[in-house]
Amino acid sequence: MADELIWKTAAELGELYRRREVSPVEVVEVTVERMQAVHPLLNIMVTETVEQARVEAKEAERRFAAGEELPPLFAVPMTVKDLAETRGVRTTYGCTAYADHVPDHDAVGWARLKEQGVILLGKTTTPEFGLLGVTESKLTGITGNPWRPDHTPGGSSGGAAAAVVAGVGPIAWGSDGGGSIRVPAALCGAVGIKPSIGRIPTIDCEDGDSTDGPIARSVLDAAMVLECTHGHDPRDRFSVPRDTRSYVEAARTPGDLTGVRIAACHHLGQTALDADVRRLFGAALDDMRAAGATVEEVEIELPDTETYFAHLNGNAYAAFAEELVAAGVEVWPLVLELARRAEDVAARQVSDAFTTGKTTIYNAFRAAMAGADVMVTPTTAVPAFPHGGHQGPPRVIDGITIPRLGNYIHMFTEPPAHAGLPAISVPGGFTPAGLPIGLQFIGPLWADADVISVAARYERATEWHTRHPVL
Repeated sequence: MADELIWKTAAELGELYRRREVSPVEVVEVTVERMQAVHPLLNIMVTETVEQARVEAKEAERRFAAGEELPPLFAVPMTVKDLAETRGVRTTYGCTAYADHVPDHDAVGWARLKEQGVILLGKTTTPEFGLLGVTESKLTGITGNPWRPDHTPGGSSGGAAAAVVAGVGPIAWGSDGGGSIRVPAALCGAVGIKPSIGRIPTIDCEDGDSTDGPIARSVLDAAMVLECTHGHDPRDRFSVPRDTRSYVEAARTPGDLTGVRIAACHHLGQTALDADVRRLFGAALDDMRAAGATVEEVEIELPDTETYFAHLNGNAYAAFAEELVAAGVEVWPLVLELARRAEDVAARQVSDAFTTGKTTIYNAFRAAMAGADVMVTPTTAVPAFPHGGHQGPPRVIDGITIPRLGNYIHMFTEPPAHAGLPAISVPGGFTPAGLPIGLQFIGPLWADADVISVAARYERATEWHTRHPVL
């Protein structure tokens, strides 16, 4: 029974609790046991909150026994990425300078989840301030992939995605500025949502590209988390009112993909795509057609992603590097390199990146999706790869040398973030080596419910999300 419980979805646990077939105490105990078994293999946890989780589970058991009407996610165990503030619980941001930092407030999304009665298992690993494409930090070391621990889970929500896929809670809270939810979801075989700009507020938000969001083992679970965390907060100038549509209802849209128009793009303007990813993406398009969708392959013209990133974020990396040096923290060479590159970026180029650049990217997606409900791409150009330093190892793909896979795995996820668009990564197949690949469904601005609906119907037409690693 314990092995069965760790693979239950949040929605399934809620039903079992309400039928009094399973106790929150039992679920928390088996999940904690699983967490403590897999953490030495994967290095996914920064801080565990086991004793508090047990206290909350007992209280939840009492309230279910009393027949109270409780929120859908009540007593569901989950983890939170260590970039999100958790009041009274250590939050390190993956940085040695904050190794003992305990915030006095909660991040908005986490505060809303607490109101729903979820049970925190602990905080998951992340690179310093989420600045790397793989999950590695000097504070916690290297995090592994549940399918192959000597491979990367991606970044920067690598610990969160690895925890979900390894059976440590059915849901997790992550963050995504250019793919930090979607990339780990893809490489680990999970579902990850980057909502539209402003859906999930951040206190004193300075960057509309970045957002918190859910990682889960099913689209429905991810939708349940998004449902209770989105909506306006006056402390975030980018935040928008609650959506008029229910994400949970969207995830439960009946039927197949009949009538859905999908614009498919293999490469999203990039130069190289792994052969296994290309083959599996083509097979996934066939599955969509078999499920009733109309799929049309399209092209899109986008600015060079790496150059655009340097123009947009170079000065932020320079500021981070200065702060870390002042705090006596050793700075990753990649961060220093991006900081140095910022010295050669003119003020006009930075201004253009924040203004005309984002509009150009937005209009490119709008044109590519004209006449379609959603666009689909591979989430990453390659599946998970062996650990190879904080920038990832080099690889030759399609005859092209990619010097840093840790950067390249974000090339398909960066552009939708700059356009502010909703995007979701769902499992789309497994390579002959047994590694998952992800499909990225992208929607027009504010079409979060449509993206969730299409992704959920694709998920039901396949079985990739039902596989679990053996650890």
